[in-house]
Amino acid sequence: MKKVLKKNQIIMFALKLFSKKGFYNTKISDISKDIGMSVGHFYNYFPSKKSLAKDSIRYVTSQLAENLREINAQEISQKEKIYAFVKGYFAFISEYPEMIEYFFRVYLSNRELFCDEEDCGFSLAKEFIDEIETLINVGVAKGEFKEKNFYVTFAFITGTLGAITFLSGEDVLENDLSIYIDEVSNSIYNALVC
Repeated sequence: MKKVLKKNQIIMFALKLFSKKGFYNTKISDISKDIGMSVGHFYNYFPSKKSLAKDSIRYVTSQLAENLREINAQEISQKEKIYAFVKGYFAFISEYPEMIEYFFRVYLSNRELFCDEEDCGFSLAKEFIDEIETLINVGVAKGEFKEKNFYVTFAFITGTLGAITFLSGEDVLENDLSIYIDEVSNSIYNALVC
């Protein structure tokens, strides 16, 4: 348990550096210095910077998945679940901007890091993808959503959230993210019911 906590602590420090400096400009020595450990001790937790990058994606997406899993377990309508998901997602990116920044700056921009995986890293986010699939499938089963291609629906949901995240990170939005919860959640819901 202690090793897992330390590993997560290293990931959090690394996420901040990766999001500021980029993956290739961040050295293991930078991360070790920030966390106050020797480089050799770092390698007790991660065999390489690439393995840290992969575990960081798993960590970020597992945080998002946990939030959505709790929402999926609630006995509320799918519309309310989408609202709760968007609200939780916006709160998450407001509290941990480095996590989402990492996703955009490293995962999406440096695909070569993850393409030794059979699916170019898609499996690293499996837990989160599965929760979105549950949200969609339950909505279809209840007759609240129309049945559509999962990947198109997944792309719409994550693309919408990703675009708002990007705009927020670039300080393009004129208001706090919370102002957009209703509009974004209604847009996602309306796309799923049509």
